[in-house]
Formats: sequence, C-alpha cells, structure tokens
Amino acid sequence: MKKHLLATALFASCFTANATIVEMQTNQGTITVNLYDQHTPITVENFLNYVTDGSYDGSVIHRSVDDFVLQGGGFKFDTDFNSIETADAITNEPVLSNVKGTIAMAKVGGNANSATSQWFFNLKDNSANLDLQNGGFTVFGEITADSFETIETITSLVHCGEIPTVGLNEDQCPTTTSGFNAENLVMINSVVVIDDDPNSSASLSPKENTLIDEDNSSNNGGGSSGGSLAWMLSLLALAGFTRRK
Repeated sequence: MKKHLLATALFASCFTANATIVEMQTNQGTITVNLYDQHTPITVENFLNYVTDGSYDGSVIHRSVDDFVLQGGGFKFDTDFNSIETADAITNEPVLSNVKGTIAMAKVGGNANSATSQWFFNLKDNSANLDLQNGGFTVFGEITADSFETIETITSLVHCGEIPTVGLNEDQCPTTTSGFNAENLVMINSVVVIDDDPNSSASLSPKENTLIDEDNSSNNGGGSSGGSLAWMLSLLALAGFTRRK
C-alpha cells in the first residue's frame, strides 16, 4: 500500500485532521479507528505495516484496566501467549494528547523511543499522566463514536487480573497464562484498512499535547503514577495474577 504521509508542524490547541480509516473486527464487536496520518506519520506508517502484514490478525486484547487503558497488539494465543514478531522501535511523536477515545503506542519504561507493535485505547482523559510520562505516549488516532459500545463490552467482561475474559466467572480464572483457552480471550480476528486515503475522514479535532513542552525532563520515564505500560512487554507480568471483577 502506497501512502503519502505528510509531517506538519502544528501548534494550535486543537487541530483539524483527516485520517486513514482502520477497522478491527473482534469477537466482541467492531472498533473503527481514524488514524492521524499527518500529525504522527512515523507512528501511523508503523501501525499500518503491522496491519498489512497480518500481525494483528488473531491477536489478543491482553490488558484492561478500569478507567485507564485497554491494550492489545502484543500477543497471539495458541496454548499460551506468544509475542508478536516486531520490527525496529520507532521515534516517539508526542504531539497529541492522551484524551478519552484515542489510540496510543505502548513502550518500554525509561525509553521514549521504544514503541513497536503494542497500542492502547485511552478509556478516560489520561493526559495529565501519559502526555508527560516517559517522553509522552504517542497518540496516533481516535475511535469512532459507535466503537465505544464495543470498548465498553470488553471492559465490562470478567477479568482475570487485567486480562478480559469470555465465558468465565471469577472462580474459573486460571493460575497461569497457559491455563486459558483461546475461546476465553478477547480476540482480534482481523484488522483491515477500509479507506486508505489519508483525507478520507474529515473534520477530526485531535487535541495538542501542550504538557510535553512544559517539562522536557519527562524523558527519564520515572513517572510515579500507575500509567507505566512497560510491564506488558514481558509475559512474566501476566503470570501469577489475582482475580478482578
């Protein structure tokens, strides 16, 4: 797929944007995402590379934290969680704010330029935390209004630790990640581009990340809040979880 991605220097408090449109088909419903091609071209191109090579097809939503984030893009599941093969990490583009309904890249703590395949949806306005922490988390798109229903369906499921599950009650949570079956997990069946014209979705208004310019020292990644997302890059963090919900 040939895409012409335009980097622009935009410094207004609220931008006007167009977007490539991507559709995630999950076993809990559809999530449609408008990508900010022109504001975060490196990140959008990286995400679309994983889409076009099928890396996200058959992957798992592996993390759901109440009133914080819903995360995927890291693992597939056979008899256990298996990491998606990743390309090189990309340069951070923290120009937009982590407000509710946006999609952003996850990365390793203490390394602002470490994002690869994992992403998360902001379930609330996380800007006060994530716009600064670890150099700022790169927002590269937003979901459509009708996609919130699918997000809410997933977050309302029974959770084993931070893993949303299907068809289990809290007493049936396994004690290890290999104790799951695929049918008990929130699966992303496919991710496809439904319109590859970067100008196809008009009149979006992504919010600028103004906090990152106030404190450039945030690159140390030492945020003290619960916003650090580095743990998910290791399967070890998924083992030994406690029951939730």
